[in-house]
Amino acid sequence: MLEWTFLGTGAGTPSRTRNVSSLALRLPQRSEWWLFDCGEGTQHQLLRMPHLRLSQLTRIFVTHLHGDHFYGLPGLLASRGLALGGASEVTIHGPDGLGRWLNSTLRLTGNRPAYPIVNDVVAPGWSLTELGFTVDVCQTDHRTESYAYRIREADNPGAFDIQKAKADGLPPGRLFGQLKAGEIVTLPDGRVVNGADYVGETKRGRMTVYSGDTRPSDAVIALATGADLLIHEATFHASEQVQAEKSAHSTSREAAEVALSAGVKELIITHFSSRYDPEPADVGIEMLLQDAQSVFPNTRLASDFQRFSIERPTA
Repeated sequence: MLEWTFLGTGAGTPSRTRNVSSLALRLPQRSEWWLFDCGEGTQHQLLRMPHLRLSQLTRIFVTHLHGDHFYGLPGLLASRGLALGGASEVTIHGPDGLGRWLNSTLRLTGNRPAYPIVNDVVAPGWSLTELGFTVDVCQTDHRTESYAYRIREADNPGAFDIQKAKADGLPPGRLFGQLKAGEIVTLPDGRVVNGADYVGETKRGRMTVYSGDTRPSDAVIALATGADLLIHEATFHASEQVQAEKSAHSTSREAAEVALSAGVKELIITHFSSRYDPEPADVGIEMLLQDAQSVFPNTRLASDFQRFSIERPTA
């Protein structure tokens, strides 16, 4: 199961119903998970999500150095080394300066986690391949150096048709392995056999893009083209267009326009201003969803503690 869990879906400051930005990616058939952004209070949110054990957290990806996206790191890392467990290495990926800030904070507070913490600087062109996934970035249009992350699963080769191979009189053993790999093999009797004739259709890997904070961006559209899921910020309603431009954020309608341009299958909007939380309100959170769906119907609204699974495409 490839599953996203939203731990914080608010922008700037926490509200009564939403914490600040953080979301977790649970990897299929593995006892580990990755964290994307870590706003203040993320470790408290995790206490309500027993399927996400801190001891199994291996990588943290930070989009940019605004506090609502990374101030939760020191507390979370400290807790991981205490009663909540965790002795394995954690790698933190993020913009230049994140590692220096974190190391200074841990040193000045006397916090010495008993496990290795590796700091990795993200920059344009950065890429990571790990556990059958490739993570790529693009720089977004925000007030500071900021990145969107694309998480792309490797394609799954089609199943090898053993019965067909046996029916054609092909000898098992090493030959089957070559054919399963798609190789063209010449048999001792002179026959030339193409492995593609014995392997089913390749199953395309799943792909998600997480925008971080950004104005609508051609770079994000390019990164998300053809994605199964785009998780895009939608800080403001369309009626707050001027404020969105001033603060370098997106409206819900603009997020939907990005999804439409990228040809993604599904859009989840997140990172909402706390002005939309009080009920009743002149503009409520559901109005952001309606605004987005008027452009891109297959849009969902993220809420804290919601879990979304992505099924592997059938073709």
